[in-house]
Amino acid sequence: MSIVVSIEHVSKEYRLGVINNGRLYRDIQSGWARVRGKVDPWSKIGEESRLGVKGNFFALTDVSFEVKQGQRVGVIGRNGAGKSTLLKILSRITAPTSGIIRMRGRLASLLEVGTGFHPELTGRENVFLNGAILGMKKAEISRKFDEIVSFSEIEDFIDTPVKRYSSGMYVRLAFAVAAHLDAEILVADEVLAVGDAKFQAKCLGKMRDVSEQQGRTVLFVSHALAAVKQLCNVGVLLERGHLACMDENMDNVMKRYTDLIGM
Repeated sequence: MSIVVSIEHVSKEYRLGVINNGRLYRDIQSGWARVRGKVDPWSKIGEESRLGVKGNFFALTDVSFEVKQGQRVGVIGRNGAGKSTLLKILSRITAPTSGIIRMRGRLASLLEVGTGFHPELTGRENVFLNGAILGMKKAEISRKFDEIVSFSEIEDFIDTPVKRYSSGMYVRLAFAVAAHLDAEILVADEVLAVGDAKFQAKCLGKMRDVSEQQGRTVLFVSHALAAVKQLCNVGVLLERGHLACMDENMDNVMKRYTDLIGM
């Protein structure tokens, strides 16, 4: 099997104390909180605010591994291990501080609810928008459209602006688009946990099918070890930004992880 993803000595460094919420009004609110010595209103519950903290932080440090065509790679690790950062680098949402990423083929990613969707556009329009972003022609998307809508199970709402969708409806349509459009590499984060158990099982089955029948490569991040073991045939364990192990025997990777967290 040919190598479709090559990660060579990749590191990602962040500067602590830098405000970047992705929205100007949020940055202003965070900055005003810093001036008053208050808690950042946009920090997550239970997360220590890093406003005013100086220094650097490596989310990933010298990570190297290769993924072959058709492999289903489960990326596991504790919170803060660097899993989501790795997928964001692969999806070109952020760039590595150092190292090289090489990929063969188009990549479709499903990382956060609503990512890649325009809230004012309808579900139908967003399907075509996502396909265009992947470099597909309108005729190609049209051929897949009915299959996408059927899989998502939101036929009655396909012409409704997605800003009115629930998080579960977002995930249903977003996964259907990512799984059915012709991308050689499919990347999925914990976002699937938003859906109900039946739809999660349907998604896992679809990812296995596109891998086994179409030779597509899957990278899947989840804390649900049962789902990772059910889907994936290669395991990657990250710990504090480092590659702890990579093995085609999922049981070995699971054991390393459970030993690490003391289970």
